[in-house]
Amino acid sequence: MKHGKKYEEAAKLVDRTTQYEVADAVALVKKTAVAKFDETVEAHVRLGVDGRHADQQVRGAVVLPHGTGKQVRVLVFAKGDKLAEAEAAGADHVGGEELIPKIQNDGWFEFDVVVATPDMMGVVGRLGRVLGPKGLMPNPKAGTVTMEVGKAVEDIKAGKIEYRLDKANIIHCPIGKASFTEQQLTDNFDTLMDALVKAKPASAKGQYFKSVTLTNTMGPGIKVSPVKYA
Repeated sequence: MKHGKKYEEAAKLVDRTTQYEVADAVALVKKTAVAKFDETVEAHVRLGVDGRHADQQVRGAVVLPHGTGKQVRVLVFAKGDKLAEAEAAGADHVGGEELIPKIQNDGWFEFDVVVATPDMMGVVGRLGRVLGPKGLMPNPKAGTVTMEVGKAVEDIKAGKIEYRLDKANIIHCPIGKASFTEQQLTDNFDTLMDALVKAKPASAKGQYFKSVTLTNTMGPGIKVSPVKYA
């Protein structure tokens, strides 16, 4: 794969054979962010689990202390006083059954996260085929199926992110923007890693953190030593 000149220059700053300490990796990920826009910084964590087994699934959510730097649009499915609670907490869209055709037939997706009260999951379930592949289906483990819709919306707006294994047993999460300070990125990264440690399945054997990499949108991957989290 051919890369542009900026990428090649940034890549020269990174030693692919080194596992950097967190502070050094964070400094490098900022230094290699040379695009004209504010690049997203992501953590990619390969875990020593087999997600095909239910007892080795790793999934949950965590509130990053400094947020992700992205404005997150929240849709809430609820009824009665829960609609007002969601609106008061800052939800971008609230509603019920009337939203189904808008999403299903009109392809309306002006939202990034979906929250639902448990009594609305029968309705939301009808959207499984369209929300599921986009990773937008509400889930109790992620805290997006709850009666506490106000708190859920506030947490998401404050920087709550969901983490889950992909098919290769890797977790991909944004931890901020290149414009964040090194301390902010480090705090967010530590918070994510601590959450993954707590989420370690009891059945997971051997090395839990197989590899940890930090990247920005347009730059090279930077390997991070996971020793301090092991």
